[in-house]
Amino acid sequence: MSGNFSFSFSGDDIEDEAQSNSAAPIVSESVPSASAFPVPGKPLLPATSHDLHQMLSQLPSKIAYGILDVDLDGSGRIRLPRRELWDVRVQLMAEDEGEGVEPGLGNHDVKTGVYEGGFKSWESSVDLVKVLSLSKDFLTNTDAIPRLIELGCGTALPSLALFQWSLTLRSNDQESGLSIVLADYNPTVLQLVTLPNFILCWALNQRTELPLLEDAFSTEGELELTPTVLGAFEEFLLARKISLSFFSGAWSPEFIDIVSSDKSSSIGDGSKRRTIILGAETIYSPFALASFTQTIFSLMEMEKAQVHAAEAFVGAKKLYFGVGGSLDDFVAKARELGANVEEIREETEGVRRGVVRCSLP
Repeated sequence: MSGNFSFSFSGDDIEDEAQSNSAAPIVSESVPSASAFPVPGKPLLPATSHDLHQMLSQLPSKIAYGILDVDLDGSGRIRLPRRELWDVRVQLMAEDEGEGVEPGLGNHDVKTGVYEGGFKSWESSVDLVKVLSLSKDFLTNTDAIPRLIELGCGTALPSLALFQWSLTLRSNDQESGLSIVLADYNPTVLQLVTLPNFILCWALNQRTELPLLEDAFSTEGELELTPTVLGAFEEFLLARKISLSFFSGAWSPEFIDIVSSDKSSSIGDGSKRRTIILGAETIYSPFALASFTQTIFSLMEMEKAQVHAAEAFVGAKKLYFGVGGSLDDFVAKARELGANVEEIREETEGVRRGVVRCSLP
């Protein structure tokens, strides 16, 4: 498989489509030999943990955004903010980092081993939002601390939706925490779109509560990221017991180790945790399918060994033409590994897609 291999999923991008490094205090020691996105002769990005405070310090002074209005199958709507991709391009041009077009901001949907599609919002991520809207009450469960892990998060629409719902469903004095783990192959995706989208979601939700946010929204479609605004964001997360953790790099044993050892997801002795693993459009090739499946099973098995609940929601196309991945292949592999698999949503119009739920017996 060539390092320049790429393909286009016609009609997949919901709207617009785009390697500077964010902070990396923890990096796996070696590049794994068996993980997703192999390119002969090219090393894979190592599993890396990124510090939230450091990431915030590297944001631009303001960001432009649009709103994605999602109809929840007639049961209400949710409006999810997303940083505009033209704004990302402007930032990179102003910083003059590297030569040529940033991977993902050009004409490729995916460049294997270089850029894995994270700047785009894919249709299956909206399917996951609709599915999660039916089970979001777990966010308020006092018997088990909720933890979300979104693999291949990109613009992170499913996690954004759950974060937004948590701001209204969870009380200000909720004793249990909420852990949100966001992982993407590319660190630039986390820095340029994933984190900004969470800040936008928080700011739009809280703008009537905090006068400083009303001032920060003084220009239509833009949010000023002053030190005061960013400080208020961190204070809000701390007060609400919400942790945001960011990881980049290839799916691998090292990646699993670094995610499972995340201190912000730790819980006290005797406490129970419920982990929801999310993945949208993550199985578009045989290599990605195998590594993704192994990753979610390893994470679920770790939770089961500690007597915690865990399940995975996976949204994907029925078939990725020309590249070999399919939702049916994932279901077959998951059942072969002993999982309980239930198809809970199917889209038959246009490109056929589905969402399945997996859990260990």
